Amino acid sequence: MKELKEFTIPFVGLKTGEHRFNFEIGKPFFEHFEYDEFNDASIKLEVVLDKKTTLLEFTLFFEGSVNVNCDITNEPYNQEISGDYHFVVNFGEEFNDENEDLLILPHGSYEVCIQQYIYESIVLGLPSRRIHPGVKDGSLKSDILEKLEELSLSDKEDKKSDSKGNTTDPRWDTLKKLLTDK
Repeated sequence: MKELKEFTIPFVGLKTGEHRFNFEIGKPFFEHFEYDEFNDASIKLEVVLDKKTTLLEFTLFFEGSVNVNCDITNEPYNQEISGDYHFVVNFGEEFNDENEDLLILPHGSYEVCIQQYIYESIVLGLPSRRIHPGVKDGSLKSDILEKLEELSLSDKEDKKSDSKGNTTDPRWDTLKKLLTDK
């Protein structure tokens, strides 16, 4: 994958100590990775590079919002997102990025591209279920929600009891008849 130049940090001329870099992440960044689940994105990223004599420590802090579709209604909404990610860059004989928290660059390297770490930390920072806030508080009116409500069991149907006084789900009653009709 082609590297984005703006996320390549040259570390050779930097003094030992802490250095900060700020970035604005938008939808084109995710399009570069062919990730199309975001309708839009507005994320502020702060990269803290702590340069030591033999290694580099990176910490990524991100905060903002991404516009995604709700998993239930497919309505777009802005999902707030924030988080951080820490990884170490060390030097060795050859390039190795097999460990997610350790990147090994060949001796003589003078820059490091952090775009993959940014991408992964933001995508993994999203909740696994994306639910529109209007669904949670009941303020969203949608055709899909109305259809789901229509197809769900009502309270009367849900509270039928059998001969022993146990409450049963009416959807299973027909199947129970098959067991007793032998």
